[in-house]
Amino acid sequence: MPREDKSTWKSNYFLKLIKFLEDYPKCFIVGVDNVGSKQMQEIRIALRGKGEVLMGKNTMIRKAIRGHLQKNPALEKLLPHIVGNVGFVFTKDDLGEVREAITSKKVAAPAKAGSIAPVDVVLPAQNSGLGPEKTSFFQALSIPTKIAKGTIEILNDVNLIKQGEKVGASESALLNMLGIFPFSYGLIIQQVYDSGTVFEPSVLDMTTDDLRVKFLQGVQNVASVCLAINYPTLASIAHTFVNGLKNLMAIAAESDVSFKEAEKLKEYLKDPSKFAAAAAPKAASPAKEEKKPEAKKEEKKEESDEDDGGFGGLFD
Repeated sequence: MPREDKSTWKSNYFLKLIKFLEDYPKCFIVGVDNVGSKQMQEIRIALRGKGEVLMGKNTMIRKAIRGHLQKNPALEKLLPHIVGNVGFVFTKDDLGEVREAITSKKVAAPAKAGSIAPVDVVLPAQNSGLGPEKTSFFQALSIPTKIAKGTIEILNDVNLIKQGEKVGASESALLNMLGIFPFSYGLIIQQVYDSGTVFEPSVLDMTTDDLRVKFLQGVQNVASVCLAINYPTLASIAHTFVNGLKNLMAIAAESDVSFKEAEKLKEYLKDPSKFAAAAAPKAASPAKEEKKPEAKKEEKKEESDEDDGGFGGLFD
């Protein structure tokens, strides 16, 4: 089958991208650094039926999106994030499930010299199995070792490479000799697009309880601002009524003005002993409840004596 020319391939690519933008309301912007073709094929298979993976040059992607802004202006929010080696995963399914399918396909990889470490690399204390002639590698990296049964033994855990640092030639050679593959590569989700909104992937980790707490905090902030500027809203009106009632109660306490809600307050102010009277029944009730079982026991004893018919003592 003859390969299509470049202009035809570009026009088909634009049509495909625009079709995905129209058909799918959600997508992930993913980083594809260090992802090989075989791994990409496995990711596509894992997403089959859940989403579509689309890669391409950033200039072509931006051009296609700008040409589609008249129909969907919200797509402009994607343009600032199309930077570097990125691609798209379009989906209609639950974002959390699709994200799990994307991130689960990772491949262990060796630490290549010159690459940036995505995570910290800790070399555990162990018997390396290497002969004494390899001691120079450990000495160059200041790793404490000893010779045990003709092999090099690492005495302590060593933080060999820190996250974000470049992997040196010595570290790479040592890890390769030990058969350690410290890194794992796959699609990295950078941004999430959902019906015109772009947000960080960490938002998908929020639970219903987290959303409830955030919402309540927002309502509290709105109510506080509205109370401070005397602007009534649904969030603050209840507090406004309560504060107003408190003010009326305070006026009633200092004057002859009275109303139904203030009558009890005035009674307490005239006779403070009523506070103790109101609290006394609550304190006495537990004592009464404790005495009830004893009374029941006495009643049971009397009933048992009556059941004997008065002949209980004849055979003593």
